[in-house]
Order: sequence, then C-alpha cells, then structure tokens
Amino acid sequence: MSLKFSVGDLTIQRIIEQETSFVPALEMLPGLTPEVLAENRAWMRDAKALDDQDVLLLCFQSYVIKTPHHTILVDSCIGNDKPRPRPKWNMKTDDAYMRGLAAAGISVDDIDFVMCTHLHVDHVGWNTRLENGRWVPTFPKARYVFAKSEFDYWTEQNAKAQVAPFVDSVLPVVEAKRHELVGNDHQIGDHVRILPTPGHTPGHVAFTFGRGKDDAVFSGDLMHSPLQTLYPELSIKFDVDPAAAAKTRRSFLERYCDTGTLCCTAHFPSPSVGKIRRKGSGFVCAAV
Repeated sequence: MSLKFSVGDLTIQRIIEQETSFVPALEMLPGLTPEVLAENRAWMRDAKALDDQDVLLLCFQSYVIKTPHHTILVDSCIGNDKPRPRPKWNMKTDDAYMRGLAAAGISVDDIDFVMCTHLHVDHVGWNTRLENGRWVPTFPKARYVFAKSEFDYWTEQNAKAQVAPFVDSVLPVVEAKRHELVGNDHQIGDHVRILPTPGHTPGHVAFTFGRGKDDAVFSGDLMHSPLQTLYPELSIKFDVDPAAAAKTRRSFLERYCDTGTLCCTAHFPSPSVGKIRRKGSGFVCAAV
C-alpha cells in the first residue's frame, strides 16, 4: 500500500488514522438505487470500497506535503480523547495517528501549516490534543489556515447550539492565536492555492499544490466514495447542499480529467490517490 507519492517538486505522504466500514451505501447516498448498487457491487468490493454487507469502506487520513519551502498538513483527522457520537471515534486513545506521523519521519514540530478543507469532526480532530486537562494545538509551530466563510458558518452554528468539534478542535487554536482566516484568493508561497468547492459545507475548499500548475489537488469531502466519480450526481446525506455539491463535484472532475494532476482524496479506500479519467458520462480516479 503506497503511503508516499512524488509529483513535480512535491513529496506527499498519507497518514492513516482509520480505514474502516462507515455507513451503508444506500443510506449514505440517498440518490443511489439498489439497481445501480447491484451494477457496481463487484468492482466496488474489488476496490475495497464496499464490504460484504454493502457498507461503504472509508479511509480517514491526513496528507503531509513537503514543498521546497514548507511542510504542510492537510486535514487533521479524528483525534483522541474527544466525545463523539460515532463509537469508533468516541474518546479514542490509540496511537495510530502519531505512529503514522513517526513512520513518515515527521514530528509535530515539523509542520509549518495545518490546512483544513472544512471544519467537520474528522478533518479537525488532531488540530488539538489534551494536555493537563486543556486543549492545546497539536502542532505547536504551525499556523492553522481556515477558510473565513467556513469559519463564519460554524461560528454561527455554534452560537445556536454547541458544536463539539468546533469547541474542542478549532476554538482552542484561535485562543492560542495560531490561526489565520483567509479568503479564496489566499496563497502560501508559490506552491499552495485555494479552490472553492462549496456544497458539502458552505465554505468547503480544495487545496491545489504545485509551482505554476496544479501538480496535486486535495479534494477533502467533495467526494467520499469512488462511486461518486462514476456518478457525480450522487451526493451524500451529510452534504449541507446536495445539489450544489453535485454541481461542484462534476466541475471539479471536468477540471482535472485527463490532466497530470494527482487527485488526493480524503476518504477513498487505499491508495486514495489517482488521476481523474473519463468513463462514460462519469469519471474514475485511476490509481497511479
């Protein structure tokens, strides 16, 4: 299983926290019919994207990207010691994530920037860790980059009713003054840009990396299953705006189809990384 990729002058490493069954396909994708699932069951199982009970298999991971200037972590996964409604995530205490970082030769002090595609529970968890009963930034030397529109949306939601991941994994970073709220025109050096990809959440963004061109793109929760590349109109039940998500997904897939850009997905089963190719009226993320 490949955990390391090189493209242009970038080195990309996957840090896997969990790769596991998640939600039944027909529940996760409300627009999916039993007939379409049946047509795709065989290759989905071969690709380890679907289990024997038709439950989607997802990977939960971060990417660490080394540019010539910076070491950047995209999406900080699930985290430990945090109260969560999902049993596999609730008050977790394993060392899988930290072991993954160590195996990649990365320490928490090496990270210059933490970038979150959006502020959902499984993308901000390791932003903070518990130290003497307090939530502190896990990556003490990093600047944490949040899209302003996404941050504003969750600030508003949290004001109505407490949003646990926002409280334990985002606000402590703000209190530590380690955050930057940025617009969609924000860049880091000559290698890192923001691509707005709304729908899953209002301020969801993808990140493109490469000097002068998109050598790699990190798609976040624009898509969760390879089934959504083949059928871009299939949105998941967790999308705030399913129609916008479907439109965004198709335009993203068109943008990167038949290019050299490495598409690094948040949740596709291993190897999670591939190049977008056309297939019928949809697309595939072909492993490299």
